[in-house]
Amino acid sequence: MIEIKSMVQPYKVEEVRNLTNAAYILRFRKNEIRFKPGQHLVVGLENTKGAREYSIYSGVEEPYLEILVREVEEGDVSKKLHNLFKDDRLKINGPYGFFMYNAKPLETKKFLFIATGTGIAPFHSFVRTYPEANYKVIHGIRKCDEAYERSHYKEGSYVACTSKDEKGDFHGRLTDYLKQTDLDKDLNIYLCGNSEMIVESMRILEQKGFDKSQMFTEVYF
Repeated sequence: MIEIKSMVQPYKVEEVRNLTNAAYILRFRKNEIRFKPGQHLVVGLENTKGAREYSIYSGVEEPYLEILVREVEEGDVSKKLHNLFKDDRLKINGPYGFFMYNAKPLETKKFLFIATGTGIAPFHSFVRTYPEANYKVIHGIRKCDEAYERSHYKEGSYVACTSKDEKGDFHGRLTDYLKQTDLDKDLNIYLCGNSEMIVESMRILEQKGFDKSQMFTEVYF
């Protein structure tokens, strides 16, 4: 009898890159996965129960996949992923989702990306894929060290709104920044993060004259 071997390649960890004590980048083999910025994967450890959805952090043409993870006290998966080593195996499903499918840099003049915490991941994927795009990122974080890899964004295109220290570009919540800032009216606006931020930001933007048809949302946690 001829043994038929599986042609499915394992998803092996390449690197765990710490950004803060709690936040890290998990890089792993891309294999045959093809995706668009804004999509997410369901990630867990091979041969174990439990998995979680994570937006893809890396660009489309990069030779690996990355996700941005914040370890949380009650998060069993985030803790296990943080403790992986090179060549440990993952179970991956996806990609899924349509969050930024209509974001077309060659057709859209200006983008405004609004995120809290690790909700910046899909926007990082987008700017790594389309570095020539005209965009501005407003990132709501607690402290300046959570401005994850801000050097990856074009100079002047990233605003860190810090609520717990004064080392960011703006001291206060990102919704306070939105209230105080004049914005061009021809923006396509994408919001990713907690639901409270998204609801409040959309209310502020509507008060400033933006239409809901200009806004696209993804509740991240």
